[in-house]
Amino acid sequence: MTQTVPHRRTASRALLAAGLVASLALATGCAKSEDDNNASDKGSSSAANENAGQEVASPDGGKTCDIAAFGGEKVDLKSATVGFSQSEKEANPFRIAETASLKAEAKKRGVKLLTANAQSQFSKQISDVQDLISKGADLLVIAPLNSDGWEPVLRAAGAKHIPIVTVDRKINATACKDYVSFIGSDFVEQGKRAADQMIEATGGKGTIAILLGAAGNNVTTERTKGFEDRIKEKAPDLKVVFKQTGEFAREKGQQVTEQLIQSKPDITGIYAENDEMGLGAVNALKGAGKKAGDVKIVTVDGTRNAVQGIVDGWISGVIESNPRFGPLAFQTLDSFTKGDKVGQDIVIKDSAYTKDNAESDLSKAY
Repeated sequence: MTQTVPHRRTASRALLAAGLVASLALATGCAKSEDDNNASDKGSSSAANENAGQEVASPDGGKTCDIAAFGGEKVDLKSATVGFSQSEKEANPFRIAETASLKAEAKKRGVKLLTANAQSQFSKQISDVQDLISKGADLLVIAPLNSDGWEPVLRAAGAKHIPIVTVDRKINATACKDYVSFIGSDFVEQGKRAADQMIEATGGKGTIAILLGAAGNNVTTERTKGFEDRIKEKAPDLKVVFKQTGEFAREKGQQVTEQLIQSKPDITGIYAENDEMGLGAVNALKGAGKKAGDVKIVTVDGTRNAVQGIVDGWISGVIESNPRFGPLAFQTLDSFTKGDKVGQDIVIKDSAYTKDNAESDLSKAY
């Protein structure tokens, strides 16, 4: 890279912040892509689904960041290189849609995008991001596997004035200093809404199990807190009697549910902190000879298979967590690099699927 790159990165850093506020009403995108260099045509067309885009929940208010506060110089996003670090294996529809959305938006804007996939290994993700930096990334979009342990990346990025936006999960660092912005859902609120659906499905009575997400990130912690707090508040006769991690994976969710059925054969409901674990639970229930609706299942994500599960009677409700970050992430980067203010926390709106809308809204799922 030329000697002007550090300035570009510094500028990018600032531009990132500005983009957050400006990025408020944006989104589209969903597609399938497993490999760092290829995105499928199917994914690109899905990414253009106008009914599936992200929308910012609170356009105004909250802390902001700009170039002056973050440090850097303005830069034209089209002349910059953006690096995207995906955390998990793209067997999960959420990750497929997330990566595809970033690729589709980069292509649409004519921005050079470098990508890497950590394959669910945190040490690999750290080295992946360091490699993206060495390859000339001026701006970084990171979907973190864990919230802690990012110091090596933050030092490397800080030394070259590279702005960072995180999507879906937060890192434990200082906004507008170590990174510019976080874009994602209100995970505590997701947990509360899932609890409301569980209360409705069970009538507020019985015993429930929680299939926890992976340890070490804010999504699991906050989805659990929101759910448990709301159950205690609104349904004291609905008792959580089992909690175990399913690691956000279908196979693990199935294994844990098989153990659950053995130890708690009369369980009333299962709250799965993502769709993949919920679908694993469905497989376990089918294997145990249960019928659709015998055990009430509520999940979080909004994948097509889970929404179809509502139509088929196996799942009671799904709280959406929209993975189509491409348009909003790039709008944030664009605004920030132009010198505008952007939000430090950009919270998106999430819809929900129930028996009343699952069939009609199936096309919106990913």
